[in-house]
Amino acid sequence: MLSRISSVRIGTQVRQLANPVVNQSSQVLQTRQFYVAAALTVGSMIFGKQNKLADSIANGEVHDKTVDYEARHQEALEKRLKTLTDTRPMKPRYEGHIPLNLHEKLLLFVISGIRSYYHPENGVNIVQLGEATALPFILEDLKKTMLSDETGRRILREKPNVRTETLDMDKLSKMPKNTFGYTFYSWLKKEGVSPDTRAPVKYIDDPDHAFIFKRYRQCHDFYHSLNDLPIIIEGEIAVKALEAANMGIPMAALGTLLAPLRLKSAQRQRLYEIYLPWAIRTGLSCKPLINVYWEELLDKDVNELRKELGITPPPDLRKIRKERAALRKKFKMKYESYEKQ
Repeated sequence: MLSRISSVRIGTQVRQLANPVVNQSSQVLQTRQFYVAAALTVGSMIFGKQNKLADSIANGEVHDKTVDYEARHQEALEKRLKTLTDTRPMKPRYEGHIPLNLHEKLLLFVISGIRSYYHPENGVNIVQLGEATALPFILEDLKKTMLSDETGRRILREKPNVRTETLDMDKLSKMPKNTFGYTFYSWLKKEGVSPDTRAPVKYIDDPDHAFIFKRYRQCHDFYHSLNDLPIIIEGEIAVKALEAANMGIPMAALGTLLAPLRLKSAQRQRLYEIYLPWAIRTGLSCKPLINVYWEELLDKDVNELRKELGITPPPDLRKIRKERAALRKKFKMKYESYEKQ
């Protein structure tokens, strides 16, 4: 009996000692559950509000209805433009005009010149160099040349724009094959280019000068097609030499002098022996090309047009390159046969 009572007392004491540990673990668990529930509640409130805010913004419910945000944005834009305009030497004089200070023009010339020499394939460099070197007195001289000619005066007055829609490419493709229009169309197709790729003028200040330079730039492909010169580097240099001799464009002269330095010896030889002498001779003797209204001559016989302008096309550059490539291949095969013997 005494032993049973002792066992009961000992069990009671053990339970009393264990209860604090159990109670403490239960409290810890409850505390953790509380913090987790609180975190989930706060998170749902935050992200829920963000979602609601995003929905409200998307639905236009957050903006103050009394504020004209578009007008405010336009006002800020005009203020920024005015700040920029105040730093310019003059107000823009035509659409797209970006007036430059003298030091900016010099910087444009230096940077575009270096880039054009090392990366002539990048048209942006060539475009910027062309405008940086288009000095006002040279463009004014071209303007006088145009004013002294009836067709030139009409071009200045009408200011035509050479684009695919103004040329009507579908019509050109259906012209007789002996016409200049079809010659121009077939050259564009063969070279994979378009009249629409010519960049607008930005950095020339005088509006008339800007148009004259744009006209020179847009008519570049007419000179290519009339003489059947491809747009590879040799063909480009030949056309630039023609432009330099005929119109005195500085960038064309720079290209004629510097571009050959980066060519292979065979290419330089062709240029110096055939194409540069042809270009200089033709450019000095033919009619001023800036006064030609090319758009009105598309239905004319191409050989008659060449005769009227005083232009005789050079030897076929593609054919010469092809013959040289075939000759090199022949010699290579011949030497390889020697090595196999």
